[in-house]
Amino acid sequence: MTEFYEFHARSLGGEDISFQQFTGKVVLVVNTASKCGFTPQYKGLETLYHKYSESGLVILGFPCNQFLHQEPGDESAIRAVCQINYGVTFPIFEKIDVNGVNAHPLFVWLKTKLPGAFGKDVKWNFTKFLVGRDGTPLQRFAPITSPAKIESHIRQALKM
Repeated sequence: MTEFYEFHARSLGGEDISFQQFTGKVVLVVNTASKCGFTPQYKGLETLYHKYSESGLVILGFPCNQFLHQEPGDESAIRAVCQINYGVTFPIFEKIDVNGVNAHPLFVWLKTKLPGAFGKDVKWNFTKFLVGRDGTPLQRFAPITSPAKIESHIRQALKM
C-alpha cells in the first residue's frame, strides 16, 4: 500500500524532494497555474503558510498546464510569478500533469483517496488536498474554495 511519505517530486530548481521530510506535518497539496483566474489564491496560500508553518503546516505547489494552458511558462517564469507577484515562500515543484496517463503518481494517489464530487479527476487549477500529520488524506477542496475558507480545517488538522 502506498503512503504519502513514499512519494517524491522535483523542485522548481530541479532537486529531487523526498516526501519523507514532511513526516509529522500537515500538508496542503495544490495544483497551481500562473495565468488562471484563481492565481491570486497564491497570496492566501502564502498567508496560511506564514501563519501556520511553525505549527507544522507545509504547502506544496504543483504547477500544471493541463487546463486551458494557463501555466505556459518555464521554471523561471513560474518562479517570477510565485515569488515576485505573490511572495511565495512555500515549496513549488516542476510543472506536472495531474490527470491522464502522465499524471504525477502523487495526484493519482490523492484522487483515488479523495475523489471529487464529480469524479476522480482534478477539474481545474487550485484544487487542494489536505493531508494529516500521519500521511492520511483528509479532505479535498474545490478550486473556488479560497485558502481563507480552509483555515479552520488546517487548524483542526494541526490540532489547534
